[in-house]
Amino acid sequence: MNPLANPLAHTGEVLAMHAGMFPDKVAVRDLERAMTFRQWHARSCRLANALLGIGLRKGERVGVLAYNCLEWAEIYAAAAMAGLIVVPINFRLVAPEIKYIIKNAEARALIFQDEFLETVETLKADLDIPQKNYILFGAKKSSAFSAYENILGAGHDTPPDVAVSPDDPWALMYTSGTTGKPKGAIRTHRGSAMLSLVTATEFSLTTRDAALLVMPMCHANSLFFFGAFSYCGAASTIYSRKSFDPEHLIKTMAEGGSTFTSLVPTHYIMMLALPEETRARYNVDSVTKLLVSSAPARRDTKLAIMEYFKNSGLFELYGSTECGWVTMLHPDEQFSKLGSVGRETVGSKRIRLLDPEGNEVPDGEPGELYSCNAQTFVGYWKLPEKTREAFRGEYCTVGDLARRDEDGFIQLVDRKSNMIISGGENVYPSEVETMLGAHPKVKDVAVIGVADQKWGERVHAVIIPHAGEILREQDIEDWSRERIAGYKRPRSVTFIKDEDMPRTATGKILHRILREKFAAK
Repeated sequence: MNPLANPLAHTGEVLAMHAGMFPDKVAVRDLERAMTFRQWHARSCRLANALLGIGLRKGERVGVLAYNCLEWAEIYAAAAMAGLIVVPINFRLVAPEIKYIIKNAEARALIFQDEFLETVETLKADLDIPQKNYILFGAKKSSAFSAYENILGAGHDTPPDVAVSPDDPWALMYTSGTTGKPKGAIRTHRGSAMLSLVTATEFSLTTRDAALLVMPMCHANSLFFFGAFSYCGAASTIYSRKSFDPEHLIKTMAEGGSTFTSLVPTHYIMMLALPEETRARYNVDSVTKLLVSSAPARRDTKLAIMEYFKNSGLFELYGSTECGWVTMLHPDEQFSKLGSVGRETVGSKRIRLLDPEGNEVPDGEPGELYSCNAQTFVGYWKLPEKTREAFRGEYCTVGDLARRDEDGFIQLVDRKSNMIISGGENVYPSEVETMLGAHPKVKDVAVIGVADQKWGERVHAVIIPHAGEILREQDIEDWSRERIAGYKRPRSVTFIKDEDMPRTATGKILHRILREKFAAK
């Protein structure tokens, strides 16, 4: 890794340095195009100046709605140069969810891919974005919106004259909350730089490494690794295929010379399920670092990963959009500490596991996990009470329960109350319950996660119909389709009587009892 004169430099400054040192080295690509460091820097400067030229000012928010593509690299870098705040929007969301994020963030511009042209057209009347600040890219054209390449053409290819400090916000990343509405986590340039340094240290990154970013660029996972590889002067490939094809992914890894990728267990399971003769067609010896993230992986899955990717070490970590990487499990610890997510990442203070009164619990006992590191976010957008709830002094929690063993390794016990992780996506039951509860034939509903071999967990709804009403699983599927993102929709449904729903004395549904009851279904 190349030493930086300013370890807290923002992404635009780091890019400028690498453009001078490695001007002709391919810095970032997707599956169709590639940019050298010099090209990436020049185009990002043009975009930064163009965004300021249409009236945006430092600190204003820019929404981005797109599949994985090369433009993400330009947008993130340009925002850093201009002092703007990127609001990445999950492309899986439906129109009402997208509208909520844009309005809550008070975005003053929206950069979007042509795949979402119809969605943006339906939302435009309800948004407070000036007409000229809608910027469209892709093959489709529309006279109603500014063209991305035309916008770039209006900007200069030198950095804008904007003073950006390490403590200025760079990204406003919306993460679903237990209230059913997503919360915007504010991440600064300082947090990004420190996270990049920690990532480089933990994974021993050098300029010779090359990342394949499969997870969505609107997610913390890909953004965090993209930042780290860029910080090191290493190359990144943004996996721009819209649907997951396990053989295509292996082929891309082999032909692109990738040394690293981060995948959820579902991805690995699908790759390993390919016929042996199919997998044998590709040489994956270049892969030296693999991460399994977002959900636990079974021992047999880990063994199969290590058998196929013979030159690679396998890492696991625990982290969040808010706190960055909190713990890391290294390749030599995979089986001696099976089920653990590792110990604190470098530069972190010791994790605190607290009981409800704020006292530290003994080793082996579960407690709410609080971490303290320089990567942590600075708070939730426009939610001071939620921000206060997340912090105890300098320590931060996202509500996960964990226990520590005698060697200091952390094992997660529960996830953000009743959170479901399906195919690497976080799903909060309360949000799905609110949507299903609005159905006129639904009297009450509870949503839980049940084990699923492919997705890790699937969303399962337990529904009480109103007296005299008949509901079918197809009715629930039809109701959900236009009201909530696909990965949040119930994959299975059980209809029960009111008296069969487990509740506390105060009438609250006992999700834990339901999870136990439906665990084998």
